[in-house]
Amino acid sequence: MSFKVTILGSSGAMPAYGRHPSAQLVEIQNRHFLVDCGEGAQMQLMRLDISHHRIGHIFISHLHGDHYLGLMGLIFTMHLQRRTNDLHIYSHRGLDEIITTQLRYSRSSPSFKIIFHRLEKGERKIIFEDDALTVETIPLQHKIRCSGFLFREKPKPRRIDKTRLPEGLLIQQIASLKRGDDVVDEQGNILYKNTDLTLSPRKSRSYAYCSDTAFQETIADQIRGIDMLYHEATFANDEILKARDTLHSTAAQAAQLATLAGVSKLLLGHFSARYKDLTPILEEAKPIFANTHLALEGEEFKLQE
Repeated sequence: MSFKVTILGSSGAMPAYGRHPSAQLVEIQNRHFLVDCGEGAQMQLMRLDISHHRIGHIFISHLHGDHYLGLMGLIFTMHLQRRTNDLHIYSHRGLDEIITTQLRYSRSSPSFKIIFHRLEKGERKIIFEDDALTVETIPLQHKIRCSGFLFREKPKPRRIDKTRLPEGLLIQQIASLKRGDDVVDEQGNILYKNTDLTLSPRKSRSYAYCSDTAFQETIADQIRGIDMLYHEATFANDEILKARDTLHSTAAQAAQLATLAGVSKLLLGHFSARYKDLTPILEEAKPIFANTHLALEGEEFKLQE
């Protein structure tokens, strides 16, 4: 099953050099999540031939405009195309008021229900859960309330070894095998041992999105050992004083966090408009954390099972 992150926007603060403000599509086992929705996000979805109709949940990290100003355009497009499915929006306080005010003054009533979920400052909490995965907030340090998001697949069932499966097993018995149980008769006697008929579960994968934030070593505990980390790298290290003043991070700091947390892959994004050429950003991080990549528009990053 798929686990894929598609970059829609990688720019910080404003569009620059063909880079758009922050937005990503996270696809996990045929579930589609939009993470931040900067200006032009829906145009990027169209350009990449990604259907917005499949998006059921939108996570907004904070209310600086480069992370949500594309949202109203997307909502209006969904309405014009007669969406009927509920849309869940997760954000810190204020976004519900922003959206309802625009709807009120445009005399618009969406064709679908918008359900707001309020995030709380400094809180680490599971905000979405179904049978396949959880999404948990990551407390970030920025000039306003800000949260990152940690996507984790739940443990997966054992896999049936079809080459060793006896004929005539009932559906209920196969389900028991997937749960890790033995096949037993009515008296509880073991007919088939689970380990004889099954293979180990496929890997459960994980991804963390750490948007605008000052460098925080404390994040490492929450994201330790994950498969992939996106972390802002607004500045190069020669602008570390600017990063501290604006509560942003440098590429070197993002790489330091990836090293501390023992993650497998690092994606850098939210690049300042002062950098037309991003080579120095990448070259700063790689000596600290080798498996580092630039999260550029149109790039897809897949996690294998």
